[in-house]
Amino acid sequence: MCEQNAPVSALGVDDLAIKIVCDNNPYASELNTAWGFSALLTGAEKTILFDTGGNGSLLLDNMEKLAIDPDKIDVIVLSHIHGDHTGGLGSLLEKNRQVDVYLPKSLPKKFKQNIRKGGAGLIEVEEPLKICEGVYSTGQLGKLIKEQSIIVRTKAGLIIMTGCAHPGILKMVKAARESAAGSVLLVLGGFHLEWATAGRIEKIISTFKQWHVQYVGPCHCCGHKARNLFEKCYGKNYINTGAGKVIGVAKLP
Repeated sequence: MCEQNAPVSALGVDDLAIKIVCDNNPYASELNTAWGFSALLTGAEKTILFDTGGNGSLLLDNMEKLAIDPDKIDVIVLSHIHGDHTGGLGSLLEKNRQVDVYLPKSLPKKFKQNIRKGGAGLIEVEEPLKICEGVYSTGQLGKLIKEQSIIVRTKAGLIIMTGCAHPGILKMVKAARESAAGSVLLVLGGFHLEWATAGRIEKIISTFKQWHVQYVGPCHCCGHKARNLFEKCYGKNYINTGAGKVIGVAKLP
């Protein structure tokens, strides 16, 4: 069972690895790219898939190329309702029904019913909660589009992973920092900056720096302009992410 309003434990995940399974940005040439996002987290108490991309066959094909066994996934966390983050769910549940799906409570009733019909466990997320030791949800944030992010506590600091950051990337990182009360090692995922001005992006980068965010890995809906500006500012602490990228968190500091 999930633990609602659970405080973030001081214990950290020793050897977390993040594999970008689906993204519209290329990284490994053998993987397919398409608009959407999905990432696998291993090394924690449970193996977690964050979002499922927009296409089931692409998701499963990329998983096979990355040597990811669908049966080994314990938990699926869906950031929000959009199809480019939930489109692969049905195909994955056909391969593994013994999973728990964590999703924002605000998602449509029919969407939830289909998950239950598929045989998976369903956990509706409203407030911050513990997913497993060292891994937490921010709870659903935002107004028009409700969205949750993942927080992972590691020995070197917090990892915050976002799907699209519709509520605003700064609001989501702020909520994670307040919930976890720790320094931020890495912010990774979609920042929803595809159409943002350079001035707005630079203000976000400046705030990241003020908050002492050590590493950034913008992908999916960030756009080339934002990725280039983050890379320019963060230098060697910028992580070039895309489909097939594997990040060994212990090697970052």
